[in-house]
Amino acid sequence: MPLGDFTPLLARPARAGRADGTATASRRRRQTGGLSAERLSPFVLIAPAVLVIVLFRLWPLLLGVNFSFTGDGERNGAAVGLDNYAELFADPLFLGALRNVGWLVLLLPVAVAIPGTLATFIYLRVPGHRFYRSVYFFPAVLSPVIVGSIFNLLLSFDGPVNSLLEVVGLGPVDWLGDSDVALFTVLGVHIWATFGMALVVFLSGFATLDPALLDAARSDGATLPQVIRHVIIPGLSRTIQFVFVTTMIGMLTSMFGLIYVMTSGGPGGSTYLPEYYIWIQQGQMNRPAFASAASTVLFLVMLVVGLAQVSFLRRTGKED
Repeated sequence: MPLGDFTPLLARPARAGRADGTATASRRRRQTGGLSAERLSPFVLIAPAVLVIVLFRLWPLLLGVNFSFTGDGERNGAAVGLDNYAELFADPLFLGALRNVGWLVLLLPVAVAIPGTLATFIYLRVPGHRFYRSVYFFPAVLSPVIVGSIFNLLLSFDGPVNSLLEVVGLGPVDWLGDSDVALFTVLGVHIWATFGMALVVFLSGFATLDPALLDAARSDGATLPQVIRHVIIPGLSRTIQFVFVTTMIGMLTSMFGLIYVMTSGGPGGSTYLPEYYIWIQQGQMNRPAFASAASTVLFLVMLVVGLAQVSFLRRTGKED
């Protein structure tokens, strides 16, 4: 048979190979397209949330920072550089407000330990735990104005608290008129009024805790403090970090109502916090650019304190 007669036979595998290669390439393109869609889908889903954050959070923040470098009054709108910040850090009231922030940071572990301990007791089903859960959360639904008014009556110099102290042989305390006591009084009221939300967060964290670990600890004869230290705290490390940061933010940005109703920043500015100082400059002194400078400093303080807390808690968790 002539060689030319075998040409069609020899050409068929080549055509088949080309067809298989085309099909394989087509499948690869479809798979690549599918992978690209899978990779892009998360970004598409989060795009609306990112857009909202950029438009209503980051952009106003940048505008506020830029506004803080302008003047008020006669220099309204004019660039003044760092003059607002220089005046800010020369104001004794603002420096006192920053010192009060230091007290908040020092007392933050107490504000977190209270709801954490109560949530632990509820999780361990102490008698009446269902009743306590509702009672602990009840103050969180009250307005700060209502809470402040109630405690103004309770803590007045001739109020029920001082009357009780006299009954047990202790002298009356000027809870809201003594500059050494007033800040801690307002902070204590704030913790009482808001720890219900942190309690709910802790209870949600307990839902992720493995009950087998608690059973194993009890079987080994661990006491309650040992269970809390070696099982509950490591198991709730993420929840604790979240509560620390959110509680600190709440102290710095949610105490205005109580301060306004209970002390109005007094006595002698001893209960000033940056948030209240900002309101005074904006609402009463009509200095929006200066208030923007104070707001920028408050944001930086919150950022630094929050990052330091998270870093410390993560390092502590790794050591444990």
